[in-house]
Amino acid sequence: MATHTLGTETDSSLTAVTYSQSTVTLLPADLATVAQAILDDQNVAHPIVSGAFRYNGLLFIPNRGVLKVFAGDVVAVDATGWPILLSANAIASLSPASSRDLS
Repeated sequence: MATHTLGTETDSSLTAVTYSQSTVTLLPADLATVAQAILDDQNVAHPIVSGAFRYNGLLFIPNRGVLKVFAGDVVAVDATGWPILLSANAIASLSPASSRDLS
């Protein structure tokens, strides 16, 4: 599986992956692409947050805490480096008219 974009029909600016603990399903390079895009919003230099997203399913939200990511959940990062977590159930319930997920 590769990274994909996520957004509305008019804007698909989020880089995203569908989470799996399997390195066959979620390639290390794809997980790293999302992890390296997560930035510290409270530091004026906005550095990368090392280890912000890991195969163990932990997503570190800069300066706020940790979220547990489950199989099928989608983790996306916006252009400012902010991580976004959508549950597998939430992403499955979105209609094609209201969201777009391009492989």
